[in-house]
Amino acid sequence: MPEIVAIGECFVEFYTHERLHADAEWKLVYSGDTFNVVAMASLLGTSCGYVTRVSDDPLGDFLLEEWRKRGIDTSCVRQTRGFNAMEFSSSEPPGEGTKVLYRKGSAASGMTPEDIERDYIAGAKVLHVSGISQGISESCRRASLLAAEIAREEGTLVSYDPNLRPGLWESIAEARQAMDEILPYVNIVTPSFPHEPRALIGLEEEAEVIDWFLDRGVGAVALKCGAAGAWAGTEDRTARIPAVSPRGVLHASGAGDTFVGGLLHCIVRGLDVFEGAQWGVACAGLKVGGPSIEAQPTREEALEALELVRVEDVLRPRGAVQ
Repeated sequence: MPEIVAIGECFVEFYTHERLHADAEWKLVYSGDTFNVVAMASLLGTSCGYVTRVSDDPLGDFLLEEWRKRGIDTSCVRQTRGFNAMEFSSSEPPGEGTKVLYRKGSAASGMTPEDIERDYIAGAKVLHVSGISQGISESCRRASLLAAEIAREEGTLVSYDPNLRPGLWESIAEARQAMDEILPYVNIVTPSFPHEPRALIGLEEEAEVIDWFLDRGVGAVALKCGAAGAWAGTEDRTARIPAVSPRGVLHASGAGDTFVGGLLHCIVRGLDVFEGAQWGVACAGLKVGGPSIEAQPTREEALEALELVRVEDVLRPRGAVQ
C-alpha cells in the first residue's frame, strides 16, 4: 500500500520557455496541485498513490504511463469518457510566468464518493487533499470529505492545503464552508500566506494564522510564504524557515506543492513539521529554478540544498484567536 495517497486532478500541460503564441515550441508535460505533492514525495523515496479520473483516450494513457514511470500507484485511477483538464504555461515573464487553464467538466471532476476505497485510505500513513480537490465539483467535494472521514476512523493522518482558487467557487464564503467542513479531520494544514488566510479567515499575521488553525484542532501548521520561505507551528513551538533558491527563480508555479511533498515525505518518516518544513523549503527552492514538474529535485539535490536552510525559532505567547 502507498504511504501517501492524494486525491485530486492532474491536467495535461503544454509548456514553453517563450511567451504564449502560436509558433512557440511546446513540450507536453502534466501537473496539478495534489499530484505535484505525491510526485515530489516519490522522488524523495516515499511510496505514493493517486486517486482521480482521467480520459479514456491517448492523453489519459499518456498520464497513466508517465505516473507509473514515476512509481506512482494508479490502482485507484479510473479511465472514463471525457477530457482531461488542460493548461498552457510559459516561463515568460520570469518568476510567476503565464498560464491559461481549461478544466470545467473534466474527467477528474466526475469523481464521486464511490471512487474512494476504504482499504486504500486505511493502508496509507497520510491522506492529502486540497481546496481544489473539493472545488472542481460538488461530487469531488463529497468524495474528499468521505476520504478524510475514513482516514480519521482508520488512523491515517490527513494533510489539507486550502489552495484557494476563487474561480472554482460561487463565493469565498463557499470555499470557507468547504474548508470548515473538512478541518475537524485534518492533522496538518498548509495554507499559502498571506493571501489565503486573509481571504478565508480574515487574518494577516503569521502567528495569528497558526493559532487560528491550532485552536480548531489541527495538530501542525506550515505556512507557505513564497519568497519569504515558510513558518511552521505546533502547540509547543513556532519557527520561521527563510527561503533558499540555489538555481535562481524562473518559474514559481508548483513550488508550494513541491514544498508540501517534501514536508509529507518527512512526516511519513516520523519527523516533525519543523524538519519537514526545512525539506519543503529546500525542495521548493530548487523547483523555482526551472519549469514545470520536471524541475522538482532529486533526493540528492534536495539534501545538498538542505545545507543552506536554517530555522529561526519565534518566541511568543500562545493565545487563543477567535
